[in-house]
Amino acid sequence: MEVTKHVREWKDEVKPVLISKKEEFINMGYAEATVDDIWKCLEKKIWKKEVEKRLHEVVQDIFRLSTNQYISYLTVEAYQEEDLMASIQALSNESNSD
Repeated sequence: MEVTKHVREWKDEVKPVLISKKEEFINMGYAEATVDDIWKCLEKKIWKKEVEKRLHEVVQDIFRLSTNQYISYLTVEAYQEEDLMASIQALSNESNSD
């Protein structure tokens, strides 16, 4: 019987695969790729519904992650961060004017 775990529980075991994916992205010109960003991308874009997987399924998902999915994730994260910073700045400006 194959073991099924929550994807977070596989992170240490799949670290070499994540490093391989990071190196692949760097070789394709995405020099800022990190293991943590790749993992977060997988959690938010690929595993948002399926949380229990077998080891080979997690590895397969990592290998299948495309640069388009990764860049799309980074873009959305950047916009959300900008929106958050703008909201904080707006609140800051409001409280300073009082």
